[in-house]
Amino acid sequence: MASEYHRGDQDISEQEATYVAFGNFTKWGCLFIAVALVMTTIWFCTDLGFFGGAVPGVILLALGIVFFRGKPAGSH
Repeated sequence: MASEYHRGDQDISEQEATYVAFGNFTKWGCLFIAVALVMTTIWFCTDLGFFGGAVPGVILLALGIVFFRGKPAGSH
């Protein structure tokens, strides 16, 4: 039975897909939490109100999308 095992011959596509999905979930989830914290903190803890919190939240979201996007397939 042990002789049937050959190192490196197993299909790891499911593990790779799970790894990529977990990384993406973590990345985008952290961005969502950061935007929510910034918006609610400014909204409720200052006199700026809802729009005073929404503007920095939208800016943070836009910057996060720009910096967190995946690289093109051809780049390294």
